[in-house]
Amino acid sequence: MLLLEAAAAPAADDVAELAEMVNDISNGFHLHPLLVSLVLSIIALVISRIIVRIIRRALLSVSKRVPKFTLLIAGLVGKIISAFVWIILVVVVLGFFGVDLTPVLAGLGITGVVLGFALQESIASLFSGIMIAINNPFRVGDWVDIGDISGTVTSMDIMCVTLTSGDNKKITMNNRNVWGSTIVNYSYIEKRRLDMTVSVDYSTDTDKAKNVIRALIMSYPEILPDPAPVVEVNNYGASSIDIIVRPYVLPSDYWKVYWRFNADVLRTLRSNGMDMPFNQLVVHMDNGDNK
Repeated sequence: MLLLEAAAAPAADDVAELAEMVNDISNGFHLHPLLVSLVLSIIALVISRIIVRIIRRALLSVSKRVPKFTLLIAGLVGKIISAFVWIILVVVVLGFFGVDLTPVLAGLGITGVVLGFALQESIASLFSGIMIAINNPFRVGDWVDIGDISGTVTSMDIMCVTLTSGDNKKITMNNRNVWGSTIVNYSYIEKRRLDMTVSVDYSTDTDKAKNVIRALIMSYPEILPDPAPVVEVNNYGASSIDIIVRPYVLPSDYWKVYWRFNADVLRTLRSNGMDMPFNQLVVHMDNGDNK
């Protein structure tokens, strides 16, 4: 409503001039005023479409050259400018036909209040979309956690964000919920650390276990040398010694290394004379000799 008032108010004062221009053209070329109004409206429509296309292409070009001017911001600015252009077009076309928008504008205040209450969720998502565009917490293609939802960002606009989950589900979230949640972006960083734990029994030589585990993890080409992987005793549990394993990888290699390590580590320990403990129940039988 504010956009309509801002765009239409100046043009509403020029309705008489637009109508007079139509009359001058119709009298000069001996054409019916309705035909002149229709032709001028088509010309205005074509010009408006050309302007909108030029603006959108220019914004996309800027977004490619300026990293902080993301596609989301370009889309947001493009839609706002397009809205102004189309509203002005409507006002101009109505002016060609001699329609005065002053009575319409007079009722926009009350209408705006009513629509504001009816569309408050959409308005909240709109402004949240603006905040997401400005702060740029993620990009299309990033793997993110948004609250308790995880997935790859497949699309986003000023109203909603669409994710694809690990099991290939399409998840659509309105921007209000996105901006109101904790956002964790795993793809925006250059390196990601794996946090894995290997448990061995108390009879194991921990230095030997650490060396074996370190050799296994360093055999993977995806492991980054800097920072160096951490393999250290982390905890003494009720039935096991827990060794923490923390190598760094590229974000795209995270799960590949995670699953491979968990598949290899038990076999590697056993081949080196070690094993992982498991819960056991020891039962002592009393044969009654002590009675």
